Amino acid sequence: MAIEITDANFEEIVMKADKPVILDFWAEWCGPCRMVGPIIEEISKDYEGRAIVGKIDVDSNPNVSMQFGIRNIPTILYFKNGEVVDKQVGGVAKEVLTAKLDAQIA
Repeated sequence: MAIEITDANFEEIVMKADKPVILDFWAEWCGPCRMVGPIIEEISKDYEGRAIVGKIDVDSNPNVSMQFGIRNIPTILYFKNGEVVDKQVGGVAKEVLTAKLDAQIA
């Protein structure tokens, strides 16, 4: 299951991670976010132990969203060693998301 990321735990879980991180910025009212949500959950199972998969609700956690200039959701950021290394905006197929994640694991 994807980890619920918040303004409070973002630094510890994402920035200090020893594995690549895929972080889904979403909101309850966002239709495309609801389509991407189940894909993120699948990825969390598929990549268990190899990557950290998280979700952050932009309405409840405005600080992280502002820090990374999130203007459209869903936005998915890929982190490695505390740096943003890739980005995907909008709803896309699972294969697009996993290809970007695979590039960080390799």
